[in-house]
Amino acid sequence: MRFQFVLTGGGNGSWSPSCRRMGFPGTSAVRMAPSSRSSEVFLSRREQVLLILGGGVGLMLLLVACGLRPDPRGYGTHRQLGLPPCTFQLVWDIPCPSCGGTTAFSLFVRGRWVAALRSNAGAALLAGLCVVGVPWVIGSVRAGRYLGMRDPVQVLVIVMVTLTVVSCTQWGLRLGGWVP
Repeated sequence: MRFQFVLTGGGNGSWSPSCRRMGFPGTSAVRMAPSSRSSEVFLSRREQVLLILGGGVGLMLLLVACGLRPDPRGYGTHRQLGLPPCTFQLVWDIPCPSCGGTTAFSLFVRGRWVAALRSNAGAALLAGLCVVGVPWVIGSVRAGRYLGMRDPVQVLVIVMVTLTVVSCTQWGLRLGGWVP
């Protein structure tokens, strides 16, 4: 059985030292009670901050992509940010697995999803995840729990592995000449 914290007030507005440290004003005791929703995972302050930072990064990536003009070659848009050419491509004369990622983001925010997938499928999926993830972060932080999932670490691992496999698969197909 899972438990959740239930705050009980002292009635006189007094604080217990442990509750004051936890940031719960006007409480005198914290007791454990069976949770009505045993699958809920409540967010700690640290988790809320990390979620807000992650959502902020996702939003920032989307906003920066809005300000970039997609390179018609399908890669190289990152040069508009003052970044150097892809070192991997300069050394080996082949594109790296992340080549076209900035272009994919820039195409995605303009609604050119097929072109974004052609440019870099993993980055296009990540852009879509950012679009969905920002509102999810806001909702989760407001609710104080992860919305729609029990194990956020497992979900994160699945997402990261999926994005890596998609990017590397597309890269391999490009190197083999099966995908332009």
